[in-house]
Amino acid sequence: MNYSAIKYCDIANGIGVRTVLFVSGCRNHCKDCFQPETWAFENGDPFTKEVEDEIIASLEPDYIKGLTLLGGDPFEPENQEALLPFVKRVREKSPKKDIWAYTGYVLDKDLVPGGKCHTKDTREFLELIDILVDGPFITEQKDISLQFKGSRNQRVIDCAHYCKTGEIIEVM
Repeated sequence: MNYSAIKYCDIANGIGVRTVLFVSGCRNHCKDCFQPETWAFENGDPFTKEVEDEIIASLEPDYIKGLTLLGGDPFEPENQEALLPFVKRVREKSPKKDIWAYTGYVLDKDLVPGGKCHTKDTREFLELIDILVDGPFITEQKDISLQFKGSRNQRVIDCAHYCKTGEIIEVM
């Protein structure tokens, strides 16, 4: 897997000060995407153990609330496979930090068994995420007053609750 960027001390992609990993690769190609350069899977640099170590180290300060995964799309099948072991490491090394993920796919349609991005890793990957922002960006539903999402169709979901109960609860 490649990544397009890492932002340290980001406050735009989740609650609090965060480390944000922009993965490469997205098949959604939303009209007016704010990161179209991340669509190409070969964009950016290889996501190596050294990069993982740098991200994990960046989570150590108390003022860092957590990690956010976006892109591209972390839920593209090949990205799930690469991110799952990394997110396990984050949980092990930084258990008090929360993890957010953004996807253009819809949780209860695309990430369930039989869905277009469901893989052998999806369930376990979802179980490691606290907040999932799902749904494609839709220009016609753009609303700059929304918190942590760009269009009204997108949902900010308590992913931990969903994994325990199957019920989708939007938290914002």
